[in-house]
Amino acid sequence: MHLWAAAIVVGLIAAGSPALAKNASKPASPAAAPSAAAKKKPHVAARRPKEDADPLAEVPSFSAEAVGWQLIEDSKTGARLGLPEKLVPRAGVSRTGSRWTSAQGQIQIETFRLTEAALPALFDEERKTSHRQITSSALKPDSFVILGVQGLKNFLVRAEAHGGEVRGVTVQYDQATEGTMGRVAIAVANAFVGFPDPNAPAPGLRRMVEYGTAIVVSGDGDLIAPAHVTDECRTITVPGFGHAERVAMDKVNDLALIRVYGARNLVPAMLAADSDQSGELKLIGVADPLAQAGGAEVTGAAAHLGAQGIEPAPKPGFSGAAAVNARGGLVGMVDFKPALVAAGTLDLKPSLAAGSGAPGQAAALVPASTIRAFLQARGVTPAAADSRAAPEQSVARVICVRQ
Repeated sequence: MHLWAAAIVVGLIAAGSPALAKNASKPASPAAAPSAAAKKKPHVAARRPKEDADPLAEVPSFSAEAVGWQLIEDSKTGARLGLPEKLVPRAGVSRTGSRWTSAQGQIQIETFRLTEAALPALFDEERKTSHRQITSSALKPDSFVILGVQGLKNFLVRAEAHGGEVRGVTVQYDQATEGTMGRVAIAVANAFVGFPDPNAPAPGLRRMVEYGTAIVVSGDGDLIAPAHVTDECRTITVPGFGHAERVAMDKVNDLALIRVYGARNLVPAMLAADSDQSGELKLIGVADPLAQAGGAEVTGAAAHLGAQGIEPAPKPGFSGAAAVNARGGLVGMVDFKPALVAAGTLDLKPSLAAGSGAPGQAAALVPASTIRAFLQARGVTPAAADSRAAPEQSVARVICVRQ
């Protein structure tokens, strides 16, 4: 076995997880002194960086909930990226983008945006940065990725080019955090989309201004919406009725109770009986403005409730839409959820490796029985619905502004 290969094996055993390759001549931490045997070993030359293999081809899964994985828009660069928010809770700005760090600075994620930049030149510049040892890199016509070690930190850089502009993300983390960050850093790089299509918002994307649908459940100004749509909002607005306040939330079932005060002419939805359900549904919601040329119309779409959820998946903006049966009864609320694999682990392989920029999404149904129990626990009694009213009258757009 080559000496550098043996060093990698030792490093992986020490980390206990898939990891970025390390410089075998460096100690694992400042406190770890080399053994006497190690001191006697001859100098081992740095291994040749891999230029042919895709460094991001193999992506292990990890717990999305444990790291607070969230797909976001970066307002400073216009890029889209996945962010482990629990690991990097401190947000700020840099000279050319945004920056997120851990409490003690062991983990840093930074975006950048460069105008009038040449991708090959930037690739060479990043590779030749002082005190960097490159372990793997790949340059493509419109993107590049570089992995390596810089001092006592592992780093990863990914960049994409369009026209004369380059947008990218850099991840740096202490080698002591490699057990988690080795996988998360690759996920961040795989989720990065430098120039996302504004006409195709990714499901699950937490946007600075997010559009969803809310369902009226009482004549007193009570509406339900997905909890994730109303999360971390500076303001919540229901157009036509005014500002709203989130008064209760059930994260397990992704339900939020929002209330508009002083609203008149609200038409509550008619909750269907638990037995009054079938597989054929009509989805009624307000699609994202980008999905209807800037409009705000309430629209409907036929769908089927199958083993994999609601099929076909509705348009962006339909998270929170009403799913009704043939008699117009509310069977449940539409909810977009990440595709999960065993034990709540986020599967990043199919979509991120393909460059889609977002984990797979499935349109699920929060059933009427769950909605009824949620409302009763919050002291809200659904009003008797007017059977003559069309279910389209019981939904409204909800807008969350986070910036």
